[in-house]
Amino acid sequence: MQPKKVASLPSTCVIGRVREIAGGSAICSFDPTQLKAITGHEDTTVAMSGQVGSQVKMRVGDLWLLGNVRDMRMDEAGSVILSHIDFLGEGPEDPATGSMKAFRRGVTRYPVPGDDVFTVSRADLVLVFAAEDRPHIEIGTVYPTEDVRGSLLIDAMLGKHFALLGSTGTGKSTSAALILHRIVEKAPKGHIMMLDPHGEYAAAFSSNGMIFNVDNLNLPYWLMNFEEHCEVFITTDGSEREKDMDVLAKCLLAARSKSRIAESLGKMTVDSPVPYLLSDLLGAINAQMGKLDKASDLGPYMRLKTKIEELKGDPRYAFMFNGLLVSDSMAPFLSKIFRLPAEGKPISIVDLSGVPSDIVTVVVAVLARMVFDYAIWARREPQRPILLVCEEAHRYVPSDRETKGVAVRKVLERIAKEGRKYGVSLGLITQRPSDLAEGVLSQCGTIISMRLNNERDQMYVRNAMPEGARGFLDSIPALRNRECIICGEGVSIPIRVRLDDLAAQLRPASDDPMFSQLWTEEGDEAGILSRTIHRWRGQGRG
Repeated sequence: MQPKKVASLPSTCVIGRVREIAGGSAICSFDPTQLKAITGHEDTTVAMSGQVGSQVKMRVGDLWLLGNVRDMRMDEAGSVILSHIDFLGEGPEDPATGSMKAFRRGVTRYPVPGDDVFTVSRADLVLVFAAEDRPHIEIGTVYPTEDVRGSLLIDAMLGKHFALLGSTGTGKSTSAALILHRIVEKAPKGHIMMLDPHGEYAAAFSSNGMIFNVDNLNLPYWLMNFEEHCEVFITTDGSEREKDMDVLAKCLLAARSKSRIAESLGKMTVDSPVPYLLSDLLGAINAQMGKLDKASDLGPYMRLKTKIEELKGDPRYAFMFNGLLVSDSMAPFLSKIFRLPAEGKPISIVDLSGVPSDIVTVVVAVLARMVFDYAIWARREPQRPILLVCEEAHRYVPSDRETKGVAVRKVLERIAKEGRKYGVSLGLITQRPSDLAEGVLSQCGTIISMRLNNERDQMYVRNAMPEGARGFLDSIPALRNRECIICGEGVSIPIRVRLDDLAAQLRPASDDPMFSQLWTEEGDEAGILSRTIHRWRGQGRG
């Protein structure tokens, strides 16, 4: 039975006292009788004050100090409730109303043991979360209120990267779509590229984004640098790999040198994105083979030739290794993929679901590196910052150091460390934060965490979040779907937010199948099988 709502209590009343003070926290004692008395207050924020995850405040001279309740326990005598309070920030007291105004993060003055602890009102939280003077997006409602809006500060969030975390089924994809839709509404001339491994987001951004897949991506193979060429063309390990790499480096430079663009450059390396013909690369390999004295040295050349011819002839790789992609299409390719200009569609969704699994990490590496390299070489130009959003990020920057996918890990780690200097923002979305490479999550200035069921994941996020968010962290396993904890640069203070609903046509195609309903339907099984097998055999074509 819900407690009856009463308004007889003031919105700011004493509920406890300060017991101990440390650098960033305090231990307070709450009066159980007073906590019970405020539960029926008509202001939900006041009613929740003193509970785990809620806010309380203390007066220090003419300042109000805001804190977050981390935990609660009864003292040994059973007379008071003891609680750790993490300090969030402070704001001067408004002489006219007695409430807080102009809230700022950080603490300059501390209370002393014996000082009173007060409830926080809805009006206080409105002032704390107010972002009218800074560019922001509203994404939901702040817990425990029903109408105080939670905002993300665009410049602070994108300037220092962000991560969206959550177990499968918590609404992570829909939340990512919500945040990106809100950003696109605010910045219709923006530049966003999303790497979508499951093809979920095409449905969500059909009206305000460009969708690229294996049918229209047309990613030129010659944009790969030497390391990426090695991942695609070389299949050996150990000393044999070293030999293969030496041969490839020599022949690749020879093939690139035949381009008319190479003549105008003067100086060129194997990493220079200069167009070349695969036939020229094969010709260079044959020419080098002709110079050999011993047949025993042919191994590296034959392996390279076989792999290149295999890629040329396999229709699955046609989006990249295609004879039509030899012209200098670098400018139009970067224009369409980075949305330069945006032309009303500032986000490009790169659907990787049709890319063969053995090459998908290289495709991601090339696209991510193009973002970073463009930003570096365009430093003398008017700046066009780019946001790179990486879904299933743990695939590309895994915590274990394995030999495969080295190029993509290197480039994403470099963007995480250095990207903000050049105007590249990174958004990582993952269901397994503990599987991310060490240090990458800690480079994200804003962390948006939905429910995480795995204890190892919770620990990993706890280590990455700032001290002031401790009280919120313990509630991560108890979050409802479409609810999240946000902390870091993108918010004034750590907050728990109930995210807004998205219209059906703006949601990604990530809903779980309804077995109970779908298993009651029947009909046209033969047609389903026939059409499926046709697409299967054609690898998505036809």
